[in-house]
Amino acid sequence: MHRLGHVAGTLDMLRRRSLYRVMREGRVDGSRIIMDGRSMVNLGSNDYLGIGGPLPDGPRTSSSRLISGSDGAHRALEDILAEHCSTEAALTYPSGYMAVLGAIPVLAVRGCTILSDERNHASIIDACKLAGGRTAIFRHNDTSHLDSLLAGTRGDAVVVTEGVFSMDGDYADLKGISEVTSRRGAAIVLDDAHGDFVEGPGGKGTAHMMGVADRIYATVSSLSKALGAFGGYVASDRPVADLQVNRARSFVYTSALPPALALDAARRAGADLDGSRRRLRHNTRRIRRGLEGMGLGTESRTHIMPVIVGGEGEAVKFSETLYGNGVYAPAIRYPTVPRGEARVRVSVTASLDDADIDTILHAFEEARRGALP
Repeated sequence: MHRLGHVAGTLDMLRRRSLYRVMREGRVDGSRIIMDGRSMVNLGSNDYLGIGGPLPDGPRTSSSRLISGSDGAHRALEDILAEHCSTEAALTYPSGYMAVLGAIPVLAVRGCTILSDERNHASIIDACKLAGGRTAIFRHNDTSHLDSLLAGTRGDAVVVTEGVFSMDGDYADLKGISEVTSRRGAAIVLDDAHGDFVEGPGGKGTAHMMGVADRIYATVSSLSKALGAFGGYVASDRPVADLQVNRARSFVYTSALPPALALDAARRAGADLDGSRRRLRHNTRRIRRGLEGMGLGTESRTHIMPVIVGGEGEAVKFSETLYGNGVYAPAIRYPTVPRGEARVRVSVTASLDDADIDTILHAFEEARRGALP
């Protein structure tokens, strides 16, 4: 059998640069994760509201909804999500990644210009590459740069940003972006996977928190973050939803979200989650204050707090020290974040109790002493 020469060479290069990734076998158990036979506090979870749990058993799907039919569970979930987002419609996908890959190429067709924040998630970067339109990158949260780029565009323009950025934990300047897009006649596509069900009144998301929900053309989100369920969706007006049903390749050409998972997500989305949101805010404040007291504070004001270490090797060492002190928080390295900005990402959840937080702060103090100059 012929073997491609670049495979071994690429793996060797990744090891030399401290960029090699290894999957550890682990099992999530509430606020903890079991790894190597040890129970550790889990800071690698996106189950922000702490309502995860075993996935339900039930009917499976064998084809796309256009082929095998659309189960009533899908419509029930989509009605709840549309009401949640205050939109006419919502369309579910098997994952949040696939929702992004479906929505952006459908909206940013040939002749359109996509303006994408430089810190956007990999799914958005991939979706822009798949779209027929031209893509321009604006500096992170720089509305002046966005305005200057839009001034030079012709035809339709689509501005894509996250609501809460997944690696930096900061908010998009949605007020500033909406002012620019209103003046320039552009549409906003918002990926609010990390703000949905957490931020804003009733957890309605970042755009509602900032009072600009009526200026968002389409919102893409995930059901596997704050809801702890599975799947993704796009909330929009009815024509955008109908266009996706007809043109979104990651919807048309793949098996649908299993009905049992749709029912599970609908149950979670319709629940009263205010208590979980209050607990998440409490935990976030306490961890932030503890990290700031060690000189490890960040500018993030959300439940995602990056502790920037710098070099890839140093970030791996920092993470390993945390691991040795009972806290799982993997090193985040290039290309997930820019070179020189390797970090440990503190992902706060409502399931953490005060004893967990004590363990976290002790582990970070040990890591700070041992891994940083």
